[in-house]
Amino acid sequence: MKIAGYIKNSFIDYPAHISCAVFLGGCNFDCWYCHNRPFIKSAGDIDEDEVLAFLQKRKGQLQGVVISGGEPTLNKELPEFIQKVKALGYPVKLDTNGSRPNVLQSLIDQGLIDYIAMDYKAPLEKYAQTVGAPVDTQDIKKSVEIIKNSGLDYEFRTTFAPTLTKQDIIQIAQELKGAKKFVLQQYNHDELYCEILGKKIKPHTKEYFEKTLEAVKQAFQGQAISRGL
Repeated sequence: MKIAGYIKNSFIDYPAHISCAVFLGGCNFDCWYCHNRPFIKSAGDIDEDEVLAFLQKRKGQLQGVVISGGEPTLNKELPEFIQKVKALGYPVKLDTNGSRPNVLQSLIDQGLIDYIAMDYKAPLEKYAQTVGAPVDTQDIKKSVEIIKNSGLDYEFRTTFAPTLTKQDIIQIAQELKGAKKFVLQQYNHDELYCEILGKKIKPHTKEYFEKTLEAVKQAFQGQAISRGL
């Protein structure tokens, strides 16, 4: 399997773990604010053997491996690669957009993942508009239920893009009713986005973000936290 990129040491991608973050290329969404945009179209040219050799060398130092993207569940070789990672003794966190519930269920059934982070992009009625691509929201709903019933550690997370409002985030919290953890992430307006959009779109103010998070805590029964503020 080809890898689009990897971060050898990450302290933020896997909660409570020092991890290696592995990025697989290709995505069926085209979110304008994506911070991994270079991986959307490119499959990558790093051989998996390079990554596996690194993981072998770092046994006892790294505490986990994150599989991210792009959208990892699009890759048919994903299960086999995770099996190789697990054989080295690493717990695996999967980052996913939730668009392929059948693949997600299969990975869970095979015992291949230990933590799931699903990006819940927008209220269901705004999904296609937000992700820049056609999307079957029934698949999104199925993935949410699969994750909630998986028995695994998990989080649902939403990037508070400027195109989303406080009411949108509250609606998301209501749609995720019964989940145990929700993460509201601040939108990052770096130079890459400016180049793509041709202009600079500012994030919501800290005050608006914090007020939104407080409103979410009232609407969401589980743990609601912020990230990137």
